[in-house]
Amino acid sequence: MIWDLLVPGLMLAVSCVGLAGRRDVYTSLVTGAGEGLSMLKSIVPSLVILLTAVHMLRASGAMDLLTGVLAPVCRRIGIPPETAPLILIRPISGSAALAVGGDLMAEYGPDSLIGRTAAVMLGSTETTFYTISVYFGAAHVKGTRYAIPAALLADLTGFLVAAWTVGTLF
Repeated sequence: MIWDLLVPGLMLAVSCVGLAGRRDVYTSLVTGAGEGLSMLKSIVPSLVILLTAVHMLRASGAMDLLTGVLAPVCRRIGIPPETAPLILIRPISGSAALAVGGDLMAEYGPDSLIGRTAAVMLGSTETTFYTISVYFGAAHVKGTRYAIPAALLADLTGFLVAAWTVGTLF
């Protein structure tokens, strides 16, 4: 019940504070919405490119090819090779990574080594390219310089430590 009233109550409270301060609440709302749309304009192209790239990787079969190449490397360094698709997709798209993680858990079970490793990987890594495109786009930063290599190195560390931790604790 209280959650149903939260947003309307918040809007009412903000309007009352604005009116008490003799501010034009409607104009402030319209100005804020306009600023939000201009920020959206700078972010959307990057997001469209990322989502298109993810779809193209999966639809073309390139994801399966890359997974096949990455699986022996994963096995050699102690990462379950079945999580290779997750390692490839996680830095690009969070929703695609959740779908891959869900598929792994449905196939192998959430309490399996693979299911647990996938869950810890999802929780300990970031959607690097999405995050960089959103935040750098919002700040109008054109060059990423060292941000992408550093973030990908952090993701790799997260994948390795997730596999090691699950393998050690479970």
